[in-house]
Amino acid sequence: MSKTDKLILKVLTGNADNNFPMDELKRLLFILGFLERKGAGSHTLYKKEGITDLINIQNSKGGKAKPYQVRQIREIILKYKLTQDEI
Repeated sequence: MSKTDKLILKVLTGNADNNFPMDELKRLLFILGFLERKGAGSHTLYKKEGITDLINIQNSKGGKAKPYQVRQIREIILKYKLTQDEI
């Protein structure tokens, strides 16, 4: 199993929502083909062609993603059946 597969599995299982590194979450979005656009202040927006949902991520102290952000990305992966093979 590749590092990317492990990262996707980590998001999908939901076991690490409260302790998910922000860098890993951003890397996963990049791997899945999302484009980054700076928003206002500390917010970063991610979008992908063919995906109507917009992902809005706010950096937090400690370098950890907020649990709702991980859940939001999990829901989008499942809703659109995203995999790294689509890139």
